[in-house]
Amino acid sequence: MSATAWAELIALIAASFITAPFFGRYMAKVFGGDKAPGDRVLLPIERLGYRLMGVDPEREQTWQRYAISLIAFSLVGVLALYFIQRFQAHLPLNPDGQAAVPPFMSFNNSASFATNTDWQSYIPESTVSFFTQTIGFAFQNFMSAAVGLSVAVALIRGLARRRSRTIGNFWVDITRATTRILLPLAFVLAIVFVSQGVIDNFHAQQQVAPIDQSVTATPGPDGTNHALTVPGGPVASQESIKELGTNGGGFFNANSAHPFENPNGLTNFLQMYAAASIAFGLAFTFGRMVGDKRQGRALFAVMAIFWIVPMVAVMHYETAGNPRLTAAGADQAATSQQSGGNMEGKETRFGPAASAMHGSNSTSTTTGSVVASHDSFTPLGGGIVLFNILLGEYGPGGVGSGLYGLLVLALVSVFIAGLMVGRTPEYLGKKIRAPDVKLATIYVLLVPASVLVLSAITVLLTAQVAAFGNTGPHGLTEALYAYASSGNGNGSAFPGITVTSSWYQLSLGMAILIGRYLLIIPVLAIAGGSARKQPTKESAGTFPTHGPLFIGLLVAVILIITGLTYFPVLSLGPIVEHLSL
Repeated sequence: MSATAWAELIALIAASFITAPFFGRYMAKVFGGDKAPGDRVLLPIERLGYRLMGVDPEREQTWQRYAISLIAFSLVGVLALYFIQRFQAHLPLNPDGQAAVPPFMSFNNSASFATNTDWQSYIPESTVSFFTQTIGFAFQNFMSAAVGLSVAVALIRGLARRRSRTIGNFWVDITRATTRILLPLAFVLAIVFVSQGVIDNFHAQQQVAPIDQSVTATPGPDGTNHALTVPGGPVASQESIKELGTNGGGFFNANSAHPFENPNGLTNFLQMYAAASIAFGLAFTFGRMVGDKRQGRALFAVMAIFWIVPMVAVMHYETAGNPRLTAAGADQAATSQQSGGNMEGKETRFGPAASAMHGSNSTSTTTGSVVASHDSFTPLGGGIVLFNILLGEYGPGGVGSGLYGLLVLALVSVFIAGLMVGRTPEYLGKKIRAPDVKLATIYVLLVPASVLVLSAITVLLTAQVAAFGNTGPHGLTEALYAYASSGNGNGSAFPGITVTSSWYQLSLGMAILIGRYLLIIPVLAIAGGSARKQPTKESAGTFPTHGPLFIGLLVAVILIITGLTYFPVLSLGPIVEHLSL
């Protein structure tokens, strides 16, 4: 890799690591009950909101009530978004006259955006109105991220409390996550994006004359020749929460490869940083709220490993280029005249290194934002971004979902450690009992089961295989990536596959809903069970969960579980494709 690529990587790591403790400290104050910045202004507004909703902010909920509130809120969001799409032709902010979105596609989109997945099987410029984009999709970008943040905080409370029947109040948590964290950060980031050229307006598509008059053009409505259609839209305001909330859905079909969404290297850097910032900060929030900062630093170290190592690997394979082109005599070295490396499917503005960095970052954080076609990555480059998703995206994962997923695996790890030494496993002084392990097992196995079963059914359906953009191992990778991305809440794709049929719309929507809500319920159940426990005093036989040994164990457990689950299908996809080069 070039010195410039290394410099950008180091800058991204430094920015994320330096600001993470500050984010962590702030979020611990917001959710921990301490005085937080902005209380004087925001508390009266929040109290008014609670009064209008009929919510008593002082009354906490059991995990069951917390889960019911969350599911009810999310269900209303899914239904509202569905009807917005179905009736968008009759709603305002539709200057391009978009018709109603088809039923199956509306279901898929609603499930996708309400669950923080943002899987897109449509072309935004020709499918959805500005009303759907802002009141529908952008609103859900805030709410879905706030839901994930709330669940993570509820689990932290459950692990920190003793002999308590409650884990917080969902309505208070989601309000604070939105007003105290997501909205202020998104507002500032949107202003920065606008200053760099990201558009934010309500203009309809405009046809403009080409600069090069020799271009063959089509006569426009005014009788003059036009060659370019320039879109408009409130992009910057959606782009900021798309990244901060680890959502990833693009305002345009090209996503962050579009110059109106991501004009230059600075905006590309800020998008990568924004996607990782809150999730990394949550590790420090955890340490502060449980009263042991070492625990937070241990989880932060695991997140950093699963973030940096894949990023460096993908950058290596994409900047090294295609060995078949090298064998044919093509020069793929980076020089002052060319970017070098594998340029297929990449923007010349970013090149292979920055595209690989963005791709690995977006699949390690459940963001799904893309600046290049992952389908055009080298077999191992594409295989690694797929592996990031299959891994569960713990490096650092999505807003909230990364932390609570990592905590569930931490419980599995200490359970395994307890079995190896013949002691009752403990985490944060609380004994890990059979119900906790059963709930953690459900969490670990549910998504792989749905991903593999739905992928297997798809490759057996001749009509659906015809939608693959490629045959052989690469075609299998396209299908696996689609279901893995949906089930794990990522939303990016190998775009060679066409997923507009009813089967894909329904099956991918099912994977999306399973991967979100059927995982949140066991997490909240673990939180409720842990909150009722009384911690035991630490003894000489207590396994420490804050040192290098625990970090190594947790990394190994995640890799082994993922490897045993997915290695067979990966060996038939990206691995065999790489070996065939």
